Amino acid sequence: MTPLSRRRNLATVGAILVLIALLAASVFASNRLMTRWLLVHSLESAISGWSQVAVSLHGRTPAGAAQDNAPRISTEGLRLTTLTDTFELKPAEEAAKPVLGDTPAYIQRLADQARRELGSDAVHAASAVVFPSATGWSLEQAQRLTAGLPERFFAAQVTADEVTRFLALLHDSSAPQATLYRTWWGGVEPLALIGTPMRREGQLYGASLMLVDIGQVIGSVNRVLMIVTALIVALCIFSLSISAFVLWVRFRDVVRTNRNIEFLAHHDPLTGLPNRAVFSAKLNEALRLAHAKASNLAVILIDVDKFKAINDTYGHGTGDIFLQVIADRLRSVFGEHLVARLSGDEFAVMVTSHSDVARMTKMASDMIAATKAPCVIDGIEIQISLSMGLARANDGSWRSSRLLHCADLALYRAKHSGRSTFVWYTSEMDAEAQKRKEIEAGLVKALKFDQFELVYQPQFSLHDNRLKGYEALIRWEHPTKGTISPDVFISVAEDTGLIEDIGDWVLRRACQEAATWEDKSLRVAVNFSPAQFRAGETQKKVAKAIAESGLDPRRLEIEITESLLIADTDAVVETLEDIHALGVTIAMDDFGTGYSSLSYLSRFPFDKIKIDRSFIRTLGRDIGTDAIVTSIIGLGRSLNVQITAEGVESQEQVTLLRAAGCDLVQGYLFGRPGAVRQGISTMSAAEAPLSRPHPDAADQTAAVADDDVREWTLDASGPDGKAASGGTNDALLQPLPAMPEDAMAARAAAQ
Repeated sequence: MTPLSRRRNLATVGAILVLIALLAASVFASNRLMTRWLLVHSLESAISGWSQVAVSLHGRTPAGAAQDNAPRISTEGLRLTTLTDTFELKPAEEAAKPVLGDTPAYIQRLADQARRELGSDAVHAASAVVFPSATGWSLEQAQRLTAGLPERFFAAQVTADEVTRFLALLHDSSAPQATLYRTWWGGVEPLALIGTPMRREGQLYGASLMLVDIGQVIGSVNRVLMIVTALIVALCIFSLSISAFVLWVRFRDVVRTNRNIEFLAHHDPLTGLPNRAVFSAKLNEALRLAHAKASNLAVILIDVDKFKAINDTYGHGTGDIFLQVIADRLRSVFGEHLVARLSGDEFAVMVTSHSDVARMTKMASDMIAATKAPCVIDGIEIQISLSMGLARANDGSWRSSRLLHCADLALYRAKHSGRSTFVWYTSEMDAEAQKRKEIEAGLVKALKFDQFELVYQPQFSLHDNRLKGYEALIRWEHPTKGTISPDVFISVAEDTGLIEDIGDWVLRRACQEAATWEDKSLRVAVNFSPAQFRAGETQKKVAKAIAESGLDPRRLEIEITESLLIADTDAVVETLEDIHALGVTIAMDDFGTGYSSLSYLSRFPFDKIKIDRSFIRTLGRDIGTDAIVTSIIGLGRSLNVQITAEGVESQEQVTLLRAAGCDLVQGYLFGRPGAVRQGISTMSAAEAPLSRPHPDAADQTAAVADDDVREWTLDASGPDGKAASGGTNDALLQPLPAMPEDAMAARAAAQ
């Protein structure tokens, strides 16, 4: 919870407390006001009745008495409406005589009436007071009148000063008056001072005073007041409950939101695992403790293999569930250790106990074994494949960034070692990482300064021995290291995303150069890496390259691997159909190395199938390979698809391929990758490449007869001119030896 949220919550609680206090004060004040109001009106009614009874002496009621409204009674100076003319006798002189003559009887009549209504002991004192003339009235006169009253008028609540002020009030009033006395807490004392003015000829000449106990009135008022107060309290409680409920809901939502924010700040919302920030903080803390205790610490970085393909194939919803399944299996294996999700498909585990190599290896093996269990989502079984890189900090010099970097290097090696495996970090990986950085920086410069070149390997027909086309292969002419083979930089380009720019350059350059060839029937084949292929965009690039170069679309051939189709079958097939509609030939490269090639052949009508060189290498020496190659060729013939064999190096391979019905061949037997030579379209009359054995060591000692027929190639290239699978060193240009004249002509055709 942030400091601002805390302040807001405290302010909310304070406001609630203030509201409760104000409500309590309001209820109390309303209770006191209602008490006084009800009590005053009760006394008002009582005094009105007493007055009328008192002035009815001798059976007469003063004129105007029936026309009066409710009496006006004052409490501490507050004047209320009452019978204003009750004591105005008409005619004044005659009507007043009986009253004046019977003043004690008048006062006794008032007292009796008060006792009947308030109780036998209600009247504490009763007396008459005669005011002096108007010219003789003063505060001192009122004090003298007060001093002449009986002692019974003065109690703890009724002081002489109170009586003096009351007499002054009666002298200035024309109606009966009553004074109530309050307690220290706002209540009403059970004693009240009541005064009735007496008039002669319309002039006030005196008043009757009574000190009465109004406890009975207070009791009746309190009963009514309790009901009213209960209603007020109920309404207040109801209102307060509504307000408290609204505030509680808001506070609950704020607390829940704060908890969610705090959780999301430290955890991955999809899997519930700690996120990168938490993992980094815990790792730094663990490294400090490991340094202080001289203990070991290990980190495992885990990457989901081909997760993008799962997302693209089955949708992001299935991909999210797939990640949750993986998170659950990670918890099951590494439950006692910190497991975190660092990014989309990358997880990490920190092992602070049992971090020795043997136990770490055992845990990694258990995790690989846990991925073998089937993962079924919406009826679809998806294979889990994880690559893991392990690194161990065995001294206090390690930092979290260094440890994660080492684990990442090991993870990279695991992903390029066949996937679904784990690799420990070794110091040699740092040199490889440095070399990769140099290659990456060099590739950026190579694109900027046009350091790439294309070489072409010929493709011959086994039916008429004629040259049918070339496969374009890229080489990097480094200004200081010489020619670098593709196997050195293609993987780096794919990992860094530079492969897209490189692939676009190859496509444009191949189309431009093929457009300048004299033989307009020759095709040019361009390989497309799955990393550079963009569904919905690649067809536009192909159309643009054709338009800019002026190349006949039928002379362009695009080679793809089935791994591209695995990534996003529907979108890729749609893009390939758009390219095919341009007139461009589509070939499936490395056929037979995947696991679902036949299903892809049924979904998209490929124009050509290229048999991978791994099958050609053992052709004639392995019965299983012979059967596979024969089956692929038979499948191509049944589908009316051309078959090309890569990596042909011997006459025996050519003989078997021709017998099986193979259409095209390419390999060292027919020419290494090089420049395209104009004007040669056949092998030779003697078909030298078909009868000449593969060059052996003796050929390497022959002298070079003519520089014009010298073939420059990379010693790191594979049999079909592509990068050798095991080469990692920078290749140097080497000249091949001279060949016999009949073979020389055939080799020229390949160049």
